[in-house]
Amino acid sequence: MEIFNDNFCAWTNDLESRINFNKINSNFDCDWLIIGAGYTGLSCARKLAQLYPDKKIILVDAQLAGEGASSRNSGYLVDTTLNDGFSSNKELENYKKKTNIYALGIKAVQDFINIHQVNCDWNESGKYFASSILEDIKILNNFSKTLSKLNFKHTFLNKKEISSRLGTNFYNIALYTKGGILLHPGKLVRAMINSLPSNVYLFENSCLLNWSSIKDYISCDFKNGKIRTKKIIFATNGFLKSLGIKVNYNFPITLTASMTRRLTDKEFNSIGKPSEWGVLPVRPMGATVRMTKDRRILIRNTAEVHDPSKMSKETLKKRSKIQLNGIKKRFPHLPDDIIQSTWSGIVSRTRNSSQIFEKIKDNIFVAGCYNGSGIGVGTLFGEQIAIKAANENSKEIEVIEKRNKPTWLPPQPFLNFGIKSRLFYERFKARSDV
Repeated sequence: MEIFNDNFCAWTNDLESRINFNKINSNFDCDWLIIGAGYTGLSCARKLAQLYPDKKIILVDAQLAGEGASSRNSGYLVDTTLNDGFSSNKELENYKKKTNIYALGIKAVQDFINIHQVNCDWNESGKYFASSILEDIKILNNFSKTLSKLNFKHTFLNKKEISSRLGTNFYNIALYTKGGILLHPGKLVRAMINSLPSNVYLFENSCLLNWSSIKDYISCDFKNGKIRTKKIIFATNGFLKSLGIKVNYNFPITLTASMTRRLTDKEFNSIGKPSEWGVLPVRPMGATVRMTKDRRILIRNTAEVHDPSKMSKETLKKRSKIQLNGIKKRFPHLPDDIIQSTWSGIVSRTRNSSQIFEKIKDNIFVAGCYNGSGIGVGTLFGEQIAIKAANENSKEIEVIEKRNKPTWLPPQPFLNFGIKSRLFYERFKARSDV
């Protein structure tokens, strides 16, 4: 599947364009090949280079490195989640396993930032689970009981308190959690690219067409060349299925987001000059909304089964109208031309909201499917799958292996029918919060 680059994403457009990138145009042999150069692949390559400084490591992406899901998300580095799948976790022990992984993910990102002195607008602002639907207090009360049992600090807010903090009268109830970080995903992933060790060879805009395991090596075909490798690690997240990896255990969902231009002084003053904040929905298909450090509003309120390789400009315009409506619900005085950019991205899901992390064969490994928590968990899993592939162990791997394993999915066309039906149902339930 050929993946296309575009210039629609606001996070990527904040950065200087990269030049002098390499494409695969001949044949190569290597000790390690990593497919996918997002948070997982970049972290995996960095760790492998530390473990094997004298080995040749090739990292390949079908588009420009870091410009897929890694720079197209909403920039939340989470410690707790209410809707990381189609339903919230009800079993306390399973939820604890999940939050243990989130905590390790935050530490992995923080360690990278500290070591490489990265400026990615890191803000330990916490996050809000907010709703305009008063009856959602039942959901938040149950969530609060879970958070209390696991000693996560949180606070309930009423409409007046929410309005004071966020600058909008839209929400009626909210639960604020102290943990969790907001950051600039484009700046973080670009720093990972710039800090790759010298024995990592990065190739971009090079789509993997076919691969096969032949005795003690793997052969990979690209448009203008081949790579033969001793070991391969798949880190393509939402595109694992298209490469024939764990096809009955993961599926991609296409999300669309929009970001406004920077609010003027008058506009910003009119909403009370709030500090940077991030809102996550109480219901799965509600809107994720964020006020950025530089006074822009981001909103993501669509999720659908769609060709993951490309979304047309015409389709994006239709999604942009939905997002403008969402912004106007919350900030009705803002002008109709406030949106500056709209883009789509892929999130990888499993049926039970667990992650994929395993050895498929002695020389084939895979990590992915973060269910919307890819910044921290993707960074963590990239580092740890490298350690696992090196036949070593770590305390982090021990925590990861305790998670519930992904459960089996039905075949097509039943899978897509089930996903579309569930999305429609959840969208209907959350229609007032879109």
